[in-house]
Amino acid sequence: MSTVEKVAAGKGRIHVRSDGNEAVLSELSYSYPLKLLSPRLAPSNVAIVYCLTYGGGLVHGDGVDLEVDVKDRTSLVLLTQGSTKVFKTRPGHRHAHPGKANRPSAETSQRMTVTVGAGSTLFLLPDPVTCFRSASYSQIQTFRLATDASAVLLDWITSGRKSLGEDWVFSKYLSVNEVFVAGRRVARDAMLLEEDHGGTTALPPRSLADRLAPYSCYATLILYGPKTAGTIKHLSESFVAITVFKHASRPSTVWSLTLLDGGRGCVLRVAAQTAEDVRTWLGEALRPLCDLIGTDVYDRTFGR
Repeated sequence: MSTVEKVAAGKGRIHVRSDGNEAVLSELSYSYPLKLLSPRLAPSNVAIVYCLTYGGGLVHGDGVDLEVDVKDRTSLVLLTQGSTKVFKTRPGHRHAHPGKANRPSAETSQRMTVTVGAGSTLFLLPDPVTCFRSASYSQIQTFRLATDASAVLLDWITSGRKSLGEDWVFSKYLSVNEVFVAGRRVARDAMLLEEDHGGTTALPPRSLADRLAPYSCYATLILYGPKTAGTIKHLSESFVAITVFKHASRPSTVWSLTLLDGGRGCVLRVAAQTAEDVRTWLGEALRPLCDLIGTDVYDRTFGR
């Protein structure tokens, strides 16, 4: 009889394999504050896992470490249920690692390591990260793909709780995504957002809100592999057709596209005045992927 290794605090494991035409979760294990759920919403050849946190968010000092293994010839969709909220330390809040929470340098961290086997596809389609006032957050995500594997990797952030007057007022946000194919790195994308405290130039420092205005949501999408070829072609043609001209004011949504590895992949960047604008834009742009994950899941993800 097989045994499942005990999961340490903040850690999780997702293992998916193919059983005939069906995607089967051979392991789904997790420990506080992480929670993993797998509903049956997708076609049988696609596994779906929601990555959640107890209490609806991560607190200063929490650490999450998720290991994902997608075996050959299957597909996995990773989702969240609402934005990933990152809270600042408050008296009485829980921590996954109490010892770390007492250190001034402690921050909220999340690490994901993913292996995608031959002929398989990973869809990472979370809701955006929302950092509350003074929060500090870092995430490192590493994806290792087989030669003919595919991946759709969405990473996005909002400016905060604008209804409470919070607009880019967190302390730090760091996100690093690396993609390797057959051991060769084909993409490394890093975003660091933090306040400019001056000292490096003679110019007065500009606030993070000033530098990122007028947009309140920034998204990075990495596509790679044969299952994304049609979508990459569609996006490339749309990008070439964009007419460049001066605007009296900045448009509500802007985007750019960079091809990777001879066109086998791409990095798409989108900025908009609201998260819903980005979600709507992505829902239209990624429509060719609908057949791969099923209409129900696609519409739930992009709010259609």
